[in-house]
Amino acid sequence: MSYAVKEIFYTLQGEGAQTGRPAVFLPLCRVQSVAGPRVDRARAVCSFCDTDFVGTDGTNGGRYPETLADRIAAQWPEGAPARFVLCTGGEPLLQLDPSLIARLHDRGFEIAVETNGTIPPPPGLDWVCGSPKAGAGLAVERGDELKIVVPQEGLDPLAFSHLAFRRFSVQPMDGPDRARNTEIAMAFCRAHPQWQLSLQTHKLVGFR
Repeated sequence: MSYAVKEIFYTLQGEGAQTGRPAVFLPLCRVQSVAGPRVDRARAVCSFCDTDFVGTDGTNGGRYPETLADRIAAQWPEGAPARFVLCTGGEPLLQLDPSLIARLHDRGFEIAVETNGTIPPPPGLDWVCGSPKAGAGLAVERGDELKIVVPQEGLDPLAFSHLAFRRFSVQPMDGPDRARNTEIAMAFCRAHPQWQLSLQTHKLVGFR
C-alpha cells in the first residue's frame, strides 16, 4: 500500500492527555465526510479543523510505500528510547493499517491515533483518542481518551459520557471566539467533573 502523507515532523504533543510528550507527528492527508468519500476541507464534517491535511507538500510529505516507517523513525533523536508517533489527519484510519502498525512496532514506537470515530480502528494501536464531530456517525465507542471540541452545534458532549473511554476531555474551538469558547469549556468541566479541560498549549506557548 502507498500512504499519502501531508508531512512528518518531531515536536511535543500540544493537547489532550499526552500534552508535553515528545512525538513524531504523522498527519495523513485525507479526510472523511459523513457519507464517507474523500473530500476537501470546505465539505468536511470537521471543517473547523486547524490542521493542514490537504496535499502532500509539507516537510517530509509525499507518497510512501513500506519505507514510511523508516522515515518516521529517522525523525526520532538517535539512540533515544520511548519512541512515540501520533497519527492524525484528516482522518488517519482511512490509511493506517495493520502493516504500518507492525512496522512501527518493529521500530520500537508506541502508536497513538486521533480519529473522528467514524471508522473502527485496526488492532494493535497503543493509544486511541476519539474526537467525534457533529453530524458524523460513531464507530469508536471505547479507547483511551474522548476529546470533544466545543461548542459544536448539534453535539452535546454529555451524549458520549457513557462510552468506555478512560479520560473525557473538552477542548475550546480555536478561532476568533476562542476566549468565549474557553469559558464555555471551563464552565462545562466545572458542572460535569467527569470531563477535563484540554488546551492547545502549542498555540499558547508557541511551538509546533
